[in-house]
Amino acid sequence: MTTQPTATPAAPELHDDAERMTRDEIEALQLIRLRATLRHAYAHVPFYRRRFDEAGVVPDDCRTLADLARFPFTTKADLRENYPYGMFAVPEADIRRIHVSSGTTGLPTVVGYTEPDLRTWASLVARCIRGAGGRPGNKVHVAFGYGLFTGGIGAHYGAEHLGCTVVPASGGMTARQVRLIQDLRPEIIMVTPSYMLTLLDEFDRQGIDAAASSLRVGIFGAEPWGEGMRHEIEQRAGIDAVDIYGLSELMGPGVAGESVTTKDGLHIWEDHFRPEIVDPLGDRTLPDGTTGELVLTSLTKEAVPIIRYRTRDLTRLLPGTAWPGMRRMDRVSGRSDDMIILRGVNVFPTQIEELVLRTPGLSPHFQLVLARRERMDHLIVRVEARPDLPTSARSGASAALTRAVKDGVGVSVEVAVLDPDTLERSVGKLRRLVDTRDH
Repeated sequence: MTTQPTATPAAPELHDDAERMTRDEIEALQLIRLRATLRHAYAHVPFYRRRFDEAGVVPDDCRTLADLARFPFTTKADLRENYPYGMFAVPEADIRRIHVSSGTTGLPTVVGYTEPDLRTWASLVARCIRGAGGRPGNKVHVAFGYGLFTGGIGAHYGAEHLGCTVVPASGGMTARQVRLIQDLRPEIIMVTPSYMLTLLDEFDRQGIDAAASSLRVGIFGAEPWGEGMRHEIEQRAGIDAVDIYGLSELMGPGVAGESVTTKDGLHIWEDHFRPEIVDPLGDRTLPDGTTGELVLTSLTKEAVPIIRYRTRDLTRLLPGTAWPGMRRMDRVSGRSDDMIILRGVNVFPTQIEELVLRTPGLSPHFQLVLARRERMDHLIVRVEARPDLPTSARSGASAALTRAVKDGVGVSVEVAVLDPDTLERSVGKLRRLVDTRDH
């Protein structure tokens, strides 16, 4: 069901007037809001006052949008070093909700929301759902995780803001989720793409045709996924698969959304966020159309304003299509901190994913294991066979994927074809890469 973008794409039905703004109107609004955000951060967040002073800039030095490049970056390490409330710009009594990251690689990051922040968040997620094809009165099955993670609750309140009925399924209990989809008949599902594959496997296990279910739209995010994954999901589920982007440091899901009419990348809601692309290994700003690291500045956040946040997500900025005034970000090709440098070649999990999905007999369930053998880095691709692949054909599938990676990526890898249902299934963000070199 993949829709190819055209030269004059059909406009989506709009959720609010801001979506009708021209590029000039967007940029004029951005400058007003950017200057106000810089003043707000400088006046109320000691971290930003110190950083601006060290860089020799003050908020009034921002006279044009290009002047933003003079201001310092913010990183995840900065948020952790100011744990828990050091980045907050309003009194704690004005905070209506707090979300916290997992903190698996250090102190967690803490973000807060005022009442207006929560309204903005819900409105932007509602934009994404409407752009994906959702309408008031639809039922939305939310299988993102709930709790401190922003995914489930962000999707939940956005769907309600649009006027939808929410089924707050969260993650896990996969067999029960399939039963709920069958019984409650939602039109929309919001979930990570990897867990959607797990749900589709459960449909198959129960002997149910997923493509005959009530679902017609899937809104997927929280992890990188490629066009091969989109095709796999659309064909098996009989739905339109649409991307949504966000990160808790900036808001949560809803920073950008993809239109079901074009499926050509995510339009960033630039009335609330100013995007830039910078060199992943430096701080040089790159022109639109060039692939690099996405940097985002919040323009309307009250509780925790964020200036030039380095997302580590690799993408490029393109002109708007479905929403002409808003620039698009290309599908995230990977994260700079997930990049594998294997014998001098840069390798991303999404590159392997595309090749796995093109190899007959192999399922989308795979994991990369980085090991060290004889003082050399070695990459093992562990991938499940599809249920209908004969055991005798596995060696051929392994050889085909090995050749595809060598030809397409330029590195030699080892491929291990496993029995179906061997790899651990994820109900949240998928861990594609396991690094065993320190063990």
